[in-house]
Amino acid sequence: MANKTTGTRQKLTFRLDPAQTKPRNPVAVAAKQRAAGSHQKSASALRQEQNRLAKKLPIEGE
Repeated sequence: MANKTTGTRQKLTFRLDPAQTKPRNPVAVAAKQRAAGSHQKSASALRQEQNRLAKKLPIEGE
């Protein structure tokens, strides 16, 4: 009679971290080290921030 438990038993698998399975992007590492990114807020962002601050100011009539 055949062993019935080997077919239904959970198999042993080896898992690797996702970082180990694919090579790292050298461009992204270099950009992160020199703190790359936008250095100045856009005109739209500045305008939106001013509008938010204006709404927070108290109205003198009240």
